[in-house]
Amino acid sequence: MSLNNQVLDKPISAELPYVEANLSYLIPTAEKPVNYTYEPPAGIPRTNATYQTHKLPIYNARSISENISLDREGFAFTGHNTNVRNFYDEDEVRRVYYPEAEQLLKEVTGGTKVVIFDHTLRNAGNSKPGENNIKEPAKRVHNDFTAKSGYTRARLELAARGIDDDGIETLLKQRFAIINVWRAIATPIQESPLALCDAQSIAVISLVQYNRKEQFY
Repeated sequence: MSLNNQVLDKPISAELPYVEANLSYLIPTAEKPVNYTYEPPAGIPRTNATYQTHKLPIYNARSISENISLDREGFAFTGHNTNVRNFYDEDEVRRVYYPEAEQLLKEVTGGTKVVIFDHTLRNAGNSKPGENNIKEPAKRVHNDFTAKSGYTRARLELAARGIDDDGIETLLKQRFAIINVWRAIATPIQESPLALCDAQSIAVISLVQYNRKEQFY
């Protein structure tokens, strides 16, 4: 995501308590950004993007969580108890947490169909690129999808579940959303906490789609 001056003038609240933090924003460029999520081949940089740091306030929105909406701000807070004992157990996450997340999203959104398609573990201390699936915290401001790439990913995931082209087109003519469910797997979080941006404060021109080079195990 780039820091663009064309933003909407409607933040959640300027009255909330906040801390200041340095956030790294992509510097706009004519070349499409490329980012390797693993160690790139010899002689190739991990990314061709350059970033600029801006000091910005990070507001604590928990006190107004009941007034925050997925439809308006683009994120929401909700309590959820899980039966998962070990989030580092791949089988347990898929067997236990995927159904939990599916039910949670149905309750939060009112949706009738939920497709869980992947998960990411982030832990700076345990991340070993090339050896495990644990990633370091994302240290730069970014958006995961654009309107275009959201449709592309939805088509791929629905096709992977055996839905034919006609069925996919019928589904995608209806309202749908790609939603990240984030949770702490050890509390309290002491380093690299998650910060989210009010969707109303972002101009569409600020959204950037990276060419992500990923490696799977």
